[in-house]
Amino acid sequence: MWSVGNPWTDHLIHFVDFEGSIASGILEYGVVTLRGAEIVESRTRLCRATGRVRAEDVAVHGLDTAAVAEHAPFGDEFEAFARWRETGPLAAHFANAENTLIKSVWPYPRTSPDFSRPGATVTEWGPWIDTGRLYPQLYPSLASAKLADVVAAFALQPRLDALAAEHCPVKRRHYHCALYDALAGALLLARLAAEPSLAGQSLAWLVEMSTLDGTRRDEMRQGGLFQT
Repeated sequence: MWSVGNPWTDHLIHFVDFEGSIASGILEYGVVTLRGAEIVESRTRLCRATGRVRAEDVAVHGLDTAAVAEHAPFGDEFEAFARWRETGPLAAHFANAENTLIKSVWPYPRTSPDFSRPGATVTEWGPWIDTGRLYPQLYPSLASAKLADVVAAFALQPRLDALAAEHCPVKRRHYHCALYDALAGALLLARLAAEPSLAGQSLAWLVEMSTLDGTRRDEMRQGGLFQT
């Protein structure tokens, strides 16, 4: 059971990345579960297309219809994603894309904890932790918030490649592969655990800092939901 008084590093966080589109469906997923700076679990697989795979998308992620034809569709994975959502918040680098894709398959998970409001529950995939929003706020001198650029800026590429060799399929060890990108984002999140001023913050604070919507932040802060 999670507690608002504990630092975010005490909690499970599930970093998610998808390759695919609304048109093709999700063609590959990668999930890396973190507790603080430790990788607890990783999982990935290819998923059969549910629609047309556009040539311009294949050029990015390298997955065409034939490459995924023998695999079960992503829709078969509801139990796994519902369990992840129940045990910790989902995270992504620019989470709107992942949120849009997962909702296109399953509009709602099971009733799960609302990690922005202690003791509350919601039937939503969010609120998400978003490293694509966190890093530009915490490090405003960054020239780019793109995943590969942030990894390079903090000299994490060698560590990422070493983890990819351990966790990723042989042919999917580069950017725009789902588990590789999930590992990259997870490394960015884990890196924050090494910063004393950030490691002691609450999970609710991390969720709050992951939105740029001022109204949403105000809603989260109401009732003393966030400790400073």
